[in-house]
Amino acid sequence: MRRLYLLRHAKSSWDDPSLDDHERPLAARGKRASKLMRRYVEDEGVAPSLVLCSTATRAQQTLEGVQAGLPWNVEVRSSDRLYTFSREGLLRVIHGIDERVESAMVVGHNPAMQDLTLELAGEGEGLVDVARKFPTCTLATLDFGCPWCELAPGVAALAGFVRPKYLKEKA
Repeated sequence: MRRLYLLRHAKSSWDDPSLDDHERPLAARGKRASKLMRRYVEDEGVAPSLVLCSTATRAQQTLEGVQAGLPWNVEVRSSDRLYTFSREGLLRVIHGIDERVESAMVVGHNPAMQDLTLELAGEGEGLVDVARKFPTCTLATLDFGCPWCELAPGVAALAGFVRPKYLKEKA
Protein backbone atom coordinates (compact mmCIF):
# COMPACT_ATOMS: atom_id res chain seq x y z
CA MET A 1 0.00 0.00 0.00
CA ARG A 2 1.25 3.47 -0.91
CA ARG A 3 0.24 6.77 0.64
CA LEU A 4 0.06 10.22 -0.98
CA TYR A 5 -0.35 13.38 1.08
CA LEU A 6 -1.56 16.46 -0.77
CA LEU A 7 -0.96 19.65 1.22
CA ARG A 8 -2.27 22.92 -0.14
CA HIS A 9 -0.06 25.90 0.74
CA ALA A 10 -1.19 28.08 3.64
CA LYS A 11 -2.90 31.47 3.24
CA SER A 12 -0.73 33.90 1.31
CA SER A 13 -0.41 37.64 1.73
CA TRP A 14 -1.67 40.17 -0.80
CA ASP A 15 -0.14 43.12 1.11
CA ASP A 16 2.33 43.92 -1.67
CA PRO A 17 0.44 44.05 -4.99
CA SER A 18 3.71 44.59 -6.88
CA LEU A 19 4.90 41.05 -6.06
CA ASP A 20 4.67 38.39 -8.75
CA ASP A 21 2.27 35.57 -7.81
CA HIS A 22 5.20 33.16 -7.44
CA GLU A 23 6.85 35.44 -4.86
CA ARG A 24 3.90 36.05 -2.53
CA PRO A 25 4.76 35.10 1.09
CA LEU A 26 2.47 33.68 3.76
CA ALA A 27 0.08 35.93 5.60
CA ALA A 28 0.09 35.86 9.42
CA ARG A 29 -2.95 33.57 9.25
CA GLY A 30 -1.03 31.23 6.96
CA LYS A 31 1.90 31.05 9.37
CA ARG A 32 -0.45 30.16 12.22
CA ALA A 33 -2.16 27.48 10.11
CA SER A 34 1.15 25.88 9.10
CA LYS A 35 2.09 25.62 12.79
CA LEU A 36 -1.23 23.93 13.53
CA MET A 37 -0.59 21.51 10.66
CA ARG A 38 2.94 20.86 11.97
CA ARG A 39 1.49 19.77 15.31
CA TYR A 40 -1.05 17.58 13.52
CA VAL A 41 1.50 15.78 11.32
CA GLU A 42 3.73 15.23 14.32
CA ASP A 43 0.92 13.97 16.59
CA GLU A 44 -0.53 11.71 13.89
CA GLY A 45 2.82 10.29 12.76
CA VAL A 46 2.54 11.58 9.20
CA ALA A 47 5.81 10.25 7.81
CA PRO A 48 6.34 10.60 4.07
CA SER A 49 9.73 9.45 2.87
CA LEU A 50 9.67 12.10 0.13
CA VAL A 51 8.32 15.65 0.03
CA LEU A 52 7.88 17.41 -3.31
CA CYS A 53 7.26 21.14 -3.00
CA SER A 54 6.39 23.95 -5.39
CA THR A 55 9.07 26.63 -5.68
CA ALA A 56 6.51 29.36 -4.95
CA THR A 57 7.41 31.31 -1.80
CA ARG A 58 4.10 30.54 -0.08
CA ALA A 59 4.54 26.79 -0.67
CA GLN A 60 8.15 26.86 0.55
CA GLN A 61 7.12 28.77 3.69
CA THR A 62 4.26 26.32 4.31
CA LEU A 63 6.72 23.44 4.14
CA GLU A 64 9.09 25.27 6.50
CA GLY A 65 6.22 25.62 8.99
CA VAL A 66 5.24 21.95 8.76
CA GLN A 67 8.63 20.28 8.32
CA ALA A 68 9.60 20.12 12.00
CA GLY A 69 6.67 17.72 12.47
CA LEU A 70 7.92 15.36 9.76
CA PRO A 71 10.65 12.73 10.18
CA TRP A 72 14.12 14.30 10.44
CA ASN A 73 15.40 12.26 7.49
CA VAL A 74 12.62 13.03 5.00
CA GLU A 75 13.95 13.81 1.53
CA VAL A 76 12.73 17.20 0.27
CA ARG A 77 12.80 18.30 -3.36
CA SER A 78 11.53 21.58 -4.78
CA SER A 79 10.38 21.80 -8.36
CA ASP A 80 9.09 24.51 -10.68
CA ARG A 81 6.92 21.78 -12.20
CA LEU A 82 4.81 21.87 -9.02
CA TYR A 83 4.03 25.55 -9.49
CA THR A 84 0.97 24.46 -11.40
CA PHE A 85 -2.75 24.81 -10.99
CA SER A 86 -3.64 21.76 -13.09
CA ARG A 87 -4.20 18.25 -11.79
CA GLU A 88 -2.60 16.85 -14.94
CA GLY A 89 0.63 18.70 -14.19
CA LEU A 90 0.69 17.36 -10.63
CA LEU A 91 -0.07 13.84 -11.76
CA ARG A 92 2.82 13.89 -14.27
CA VAL A 93 5.22 14.72 -11.43
CA ILE A 94 3.71 12.06 -9.16
CA HIS A 95 3.96 9.43 -11.90
CA GLY A 96 7.72 10.02 -11.87
CA ILE A 97 8.18 9.13 -8.19
CA ASP A 98 10.63 6.25 -7.71
CA GLU A 99 8.79 2.98 -7.06
CA ARG A 100 10.88 2.35 -3.92
CA VAL A 101 9.12 5.32 -2.27
CA GLU A 102 6.27 4.09 -0.06
CA SER A 103 4.79 7.49 0.80
CA ALA A 104 5.12 11.02 -0.55
CA MET A 105 3.82 14.48 0.24
CA VAL A 106 3.18 17.13 -2.40
CA VAL A 107 2.97 20.78 -1.29
CA GLY A 108 1.19 22.76 -3.98
CA HIS A 109 -1.65 24.90 -5.20
CA ASN A 110 -5.36 24.88 -5.86
CA PRO A 111 -7.36 24.04 -7.88
CA ALA A 112 -4.84 21.28 -8.69
CA MET A 113 -4.88 19.79 -5.17
CA GLN A 114 -8.65 19.62 -4.95
CA ASP A 115 -9.12 18.41 -8.52
CA LEU A 116 -6.47 15.69 -8.17
CA THR A 117 -7.90 14.47 -4.86
CA LEU A 118 -11.36 14.21 -6.39
CA GLU A 119 -10.03 12.49 -9.50
CA LEU A 120 -7.91 9.88 -7.72
CA ALA A 121 -10.24 9.04 -4.82
CA GLY A 122 -12.80 6.46 -5.84
CA GLU A 123 -14.01 6.14 -2.26
CA GLY A 124 -13.60 7.52 1.20
CA GLU A 125 -15.41 9.41 3.88
CA GLY A 126 -15.07 13.14 3.32
CA LEU A 127 -15.23 13.27 -0.47
CA VAL A 128 -18.26 15.55 -0.22
CA ASP A 129 -16.18 17.92 1.91
CA VAL A 130 -13.33 17.83 -0.63
CA ALA A 131 -15.77 18.67 -3.42
CA ARG A 132 -17.21 21.55 -1.42
CA LYS A 133 -13.92 23.27 -0.54
CA PHE A 134 -10.19 22.57 -0.20
CA PRO A 135 -9.04 25.46 2.03
CA THR A 136 -5.49 26.70 2.35
CA CYS A 137 -3.16 24.52 4.47
CA THR A 138 -5.50 21.54 4.16
CA LEU A 139 -4.06 18.02 4.02
CA ALA A 140 -5.67 15.22 2.00
CA THR A 141 -4.39 11.66 2.49
CA LEU A 142 -4.85 9.08 -0.25
CA ASP A 143 -4.08 5.35 -0.05
CA PHE A 144 -3.64 3.13 -3.10
CA GLY A 145 -2.15 -0.22 -4.07
CA CYS A 146 -0.63 0.42 -7.47
CA PRO A 147 2.78 1.75 -8.55
CA TRP A 148 3.14 5.56 -8.69
CA CYS A 149 3.29 5.46 -12.48
CA GLU A 150 -0.12 3.74 -12.62
CA LEU A 151 -1.94 6.13 -10.31
CA ALA A 152 -5.18 6.88 -12.17
CA PRO A 153 -8.74 8.10 -11.62
CA GLY A 154 -10.63 6.21 -8.95
CA VAL A 155 -7.81 3.90 -7.78
CA ALA A 156 -7.19 5.59 -4.41
CA ALA A 157 -9.19 5.86 -1.23
CA LEU A 158 -9.45 9.11 0.69
CA ALA A 159 -8.04 8.19 4.11
CA GLY A 160 -8.08 11.68 5.59
CA PHE A 161 -9.01 15.29 4.96
CA VAL A 162 -7.83 17.74 7.62
CA ARG A 163 -8.46 21.49 7.58
CA PRO A 164 -6.75 24.06 9.83
CA LYS A 165 -10.19 25.15 11.08
CA TYR A 166 -10.75 21.63 12.42
CA LEU A 167 -7.34 21.70 14.13
CA LYS A 168 -8.04 25.08 15.70
CA GLU A 169 -11.34 23.80 17.07
CA LYS A 170 -9.55 20.81 18.65
CA ALA A 171 -6.80 22.98 20.21
